[in-house]
Amino acid sequence: MANVFSKLRQRITGTASGPGSEPTVPENTRIYAIGDIHGRAELLQEIRSRVVDDAERAAPGTKKIVVYLGDYVDRGLDSQGVLDALLDPLEGFDSIHLKGNHEDALLNYLDDYTQGNRWFPIGGDATVLSYGVRVPRGLSPSEREAHLWSEFQEKLPAKHIEFMRNLDFMYRAGDYLFAHAGVRPGTSIDEQDPNDLMWIRRQFLDSKKDFGAFVVHGHSTAREPEIRNNRIGIDTGAYATSILTCLVLEGTTRRFITTQP
Repeated sequence: MANVFSKLRQRITGTASGPGSEPTVPENTRIYAIGDIHGRAELLQEIRSRVVDDAERAAPGTKKIVVYLGDYVDRGLDSQGVLDALLDPLEGFDSIHLKGNHEDALLNYLDDYTQGNRWFPIGGDATVLSYGVRVPRGLSPSEREAHLWSEFQEKLPAKHIEFMRNLDFMYRAGDYLFAHAGVRPGTSIDEQDPNDLMWIRRQFLDSKKDFGAFVVHGHSTAREPEIRNNRIGIDTGAYATSILTCLVLEGTTRRFITTQP
């Protein structure tokens, strides 16, 4: 486990406020947290445009941070376009990119072609197609499997692989912790398992415990943002609903920007 924890990248900004106070971000800071994009490059472009417009109204000297909560690939039709966009950061913003379970599944497939049986059913087939991989007719199942893997390896740009392999697992700012899926209740923040940060669901969602920070996450889809006393979920199923949600945090305030008309 020591090797796993050594890979747990955590960026910390500011300090938490005292017990019983409202969660807050560091002074003179505005944070934009963007939920699961899932191959919808056009929605990413739209939400980033709205973020830029919103940031123009920030007080002079405000530090602006964009936190992307992971699940950039799969399901939607343009995973390649999403990764290209994320590699072109917004000017004037600090960018934090977290790893989702879908990036984890893609990387597992690159390392082991048999993982396609797990990745394709959750949307990996759409990602492979977005890179122009096509399968000739007349191949046997084993030949088709080998062709998909080798073609995807060839067409996936090295810069995209490097980007995904170097994603952070969590980010902390003030009283807030940002993670793709959530955290394991009863485990300190410093000892969270990366697999939980990318994949956990019910144990986290059903918990009413204090996690040691107020958690902002994606991963678990809801029709609208889920606001609880210990977490906010902002995966609004953009790939299917066309609603990509961004949570805006400044001081103790919270509000939302979405692609909803």
